[in-house]
Amino acid sequence: MASAREIQSRMKSIKDTMKITSAMNMVSSSKLQKAKKDLKNTEPYFSMIQDSLAKILDIAPEAGNEYFDMRPEKDENTRVAGYLVITADKGLAGAYNHNVIKLAEKMINADGPDMLFIVGQLGRHYFEKKDIPVDIDFKYTAQNPSMNRARHIAGKLLELFLDGRIDDLYVVYTQMVNSMAVETVCRKILPLKAEKIETQDNELVDTYEDAEFYPDPKTVFDMIVPDYVTGFVYGALVESFCCEHQSRMMAMQTATDSASDMIKELTVKYNRARQAAITQEITEVVGGARKKKNS
Repeated sequence: MASAREIQSRMKSIKDTMKITSAMNMVSSSKLQKAKKDLKNTEPYFSMIQDSLAKILDIAPEAGNEYFDMRPEKDENTRVAGYLVITADKGLAGAYNHNVIKLAEKMINADGPDMLFIVGQLGRHYFEKKDIPVDIDFKYTAQNPSMNRARHIAGKLLELFLDGRIDDLYVVYTQMVNSMAVETVCRKILPLKAEKIETQDNELVDTYEDAEFYPDPKTVFDMIVPDYVTGFVYGALVESFCCEHQSRMMAMQTATDSASDMIKELTVKYNRARQAAITQEITEVVGGARKKKNS
């Protein structure tokens, strides 16, 4: 049985760890709330962009043909898919990173012509360790998702698609199901599908009834599409960031609860060890007294 001093030392170490996990829980909670607010504030803007695209397609269905090009002349063996995989820069977030990487590995043909684009250091380190080439590594984005970074990523990906270097573009990221659950998903964003671009329910839709587009609908459409793709990428970045901190909050809360349970168990062991030591001392004192009395 461990001595009382050893048990005390373990309890102190666990309490120090609890302070760290509790602090990380609070930090993640603060960052989560801020990210949710940022995402909510940008939703009306991207909703209006989708409304604009839907209205242009109603007026000029031929607009943006290059973005809707399914490239039917290519078969499965010659098509090149691009995957934007969004992971985190840090660990201690439960199974968050593992689930993203697992789904990405399932989707990517490592021996084929597919291209891989990474957000997050953990994803980059993993694929480099597996000798899977990373075509573009978007650094410093996972911990600081912003419109500028999303616009930079969307611009690079659109350029590759329009140049014909990739035929399909997918985003692998984590989606929030509710306040307690997250889900890893793979969404296709290019080529666009006209039926997926629908008018959103808002009070400004009626303003499009008499809208005119200058110099022409196609030019306006081509100018808006990059913002539409940027909106999707930004949403995926921020939602992944929210899921990362939600997963870290749950992991840190679980760690804190486990530490609390361990301290309770060690407290019982400490009391027993202390009581045993006191009993031993009393026994030794009584034994010594008896021996002296009998001598």
